[in-house]
Amino acid sequence: MGFVSDSLQRVKPSPTIAVSTKAMELKAAGEDVIGLGAGEPDFGTPENIQQAGIRAITEGKTKYTAVDGIPELKQAIANKLKRENGLDYKPSQVTVGSGGKQVLYNALLATVNPGDEVVIPAPYWVSYPDIVLLGGGVPVFVEATIENGFKLTPEALEAAITPKTKWFIFNSPSNPSGAAYSHDELKKLTDVLLRYEQVWILTDDMYEHLVYDGFKFATPAQVEPKLYDRTLTMNGVSKAYSMTGWRIGYAAGPDVLISAIRKLQSQSTSNPCSISQWAAVEALEGPQDFLSERAEAFKERRDLVCSMLNQAKGLECPTPEGAFYVYPSCKGCMGKTTPKGKKIENDEDFVSALLEEEGVAVVHGEAFGLSPFFRVSYATSIDVLEEACQRIQRFCGSLT
Repeated sequence: MGFVSDSLQRVKPSPTIAVSTKAMELKAAGEDVIGLGAGEPDFGTPENIQQAGIRAITEGKTKYTAVDGIPELKQAIANKLKRENGLDYKPSQVTVGSGGKQVLYNALLATVNPGDEVVIPAPYWVSYPDIVLLGGGVPVFVEATIENGFKLTPEALEAAITPKTKWFIFNSPSNPSGAAYSHDELKKLTDVLLRYEQVWILTDDMYEHLVYDGFKFATPAQVEPKLYDRTLTMNGVSKAYSMTGWRIGYAAGPDVLISAIRKLQSQSTSNPCSISQWAAVEALEGPQDFLSERAEAFKERRDLVCSMLNQAKGLECPTPEGAFYVYPSCKGCMGKTTPKGKKIENDEDFVSALLEEEGVAVVHGEAFGLSPFFRVSYATSIDVLEEACQRIQRFCGSLT
């Protein structure tokens, strides 16, 4: 009998973290490496939010709090959901965790029984299937193709639902593709979900404020109020407010689900960091004007990266509606050989040769469930992106 539990054996370490770690190790060893693997804004946490965290320390707000969040933060979240999404939640229907990942983990571990199916559009964020597997559930992948702009069709969603389906995980704007669903596109999916009353919806809205070209963000419970009683609307302060390390995610949903999440959290981490919670109150209640300025900077980066990658031999890079990723196809590079003699059979070969021969770290598409693609995070400066894209162009041009 092995030492490690069967449930842990079912999962694998996060590939995105692995890529970032490898890039950092190479840099530390003196290699000239550009890391485009991390899903993290390069902007600092805004000054007013920093000061709120410092105030929390000096005012002694450093003790245990309620398991799933201070009342002030729950109220700020309820206010935000009303103000920005037209959703009515009482503070008692809100849960706060140590990052969005914990909220997702809590929700799935608290509800999934062995054999329950969870429908996940591919490409997907790497943690969704592994959390499902940890809970003994069965991830059911549905391909969102490049031809459909990496968006799930209502027909594909319907075909994936069975009597065993417990959850549908929905992420817009998407990590890794940046694809975002308009109100009308979303309505077609919610129309399908209305017909299957056993299916709960877990919506990951983490990239809500990172949308471009006048795109209007919408979330499932807002588009179809009849799904309110079986939707968990998850979000956080990590991406829009550049607070990745502060570790605050949150969600709102029906009382029965929120109390189950609270029970699980009470026996795992207990409360999220008290200081981070007070900083998050300021993030949600303070000035929001910088959000559009930062989105404009990200849009400029997106346009540069899409333009340069589409000029690379063998790559096809769709222009996404949101987030800070692109998900180019490297299909045109398959079967070719690098100058150092490495044969490229799949997207993992492509990204490892790119790192080895040109010093650019990106994440292979297989990690996100759709090949042959790779993910580029453009959450870094224009100069760095330009240099990285030139290296990618050079690498693709050198393949024979």
